[in-house]
Amino acid sequence: MIDQHALCEKIREIYPDIGRCGIDLKVTYDHEQARWVVHLQKGQRQLKTFLEEGDAELCLTGRQCVSLSIEINQLRDSIERLRETA
Repeated sequence: MIDQHALCEKIREIYPDIGRCGIDLKVTYDHEQARWVVHLQKGQRQLKTFLEEGDAELCLTGRQCVSLSIEINQLRDSIERLRETA
């Protein structure tokens, strides 16, 4: 089983600017979907994404972080675009 704190730290390791640019990060496990959920919040704007099955495990075991990185990057870009249009 994946540890939520380890996953959160891995995301911060890949994207250290998430904390520095004021984006709050939270990782939870959705038992109904049986997938990890990454929540980003910047100010009042909040977005979340479901990680594809197995992406968190692959990344935390050091085998592959490309898929997880792409998903987080898309989420980060989306929250930034919300800021620009607000």
